[in-house]
Amino acid sequence: MKSYRQELWFEVPRRRQLINITDRVQQCLADSGIREGLCLVNAMHITASVFINDDEPGLHADFEEWLEGLAPEKPYDRYRHNGYEDNADAHLKRTIMGREVVVAVSEGRLDFGPWEQIFYGEFDGKRRKRLLVKIIGE
Repeated sequence: MKSYRQELWFEVPRRRQLINITDRVQQCLADSGIREGLCLVNAMHITASVFINDDEPGLHADFEEWLEGLAPEKPYDRYRHNGYEDNADAHLKRTIMGREVVVAVSEGRLDFGPWEQIFYGEFDGKRRKRLLVKIIGE
């Protein structure tokens, strides 16, 4: 069995953004040489997320509205966490959207269902953050 590890770095210029990273993860898989196995992709920061869904702009707008309804950014003083930082809402949004995904690898490709894509969700941007791609298999 082989394993492969790669970090992907992001610096999102605004507070929140969803980024389709499917092609970057597929490139990691190609670089790994692994044809059969599993691919883990996880955010290495507690205010960012990795999840699988459809790459459809209306859905992304719905995510933004839904998440903001569940954990609004402001007023900052509504959260006990906010003191030194103002990102409690980002922690909550990350919890809702998830930390990681695992995708089967079949014949050297990410083995998705229809319309599935991998996204990096940034909820407290404006600084450099990373995610981990770990692939195991043969």
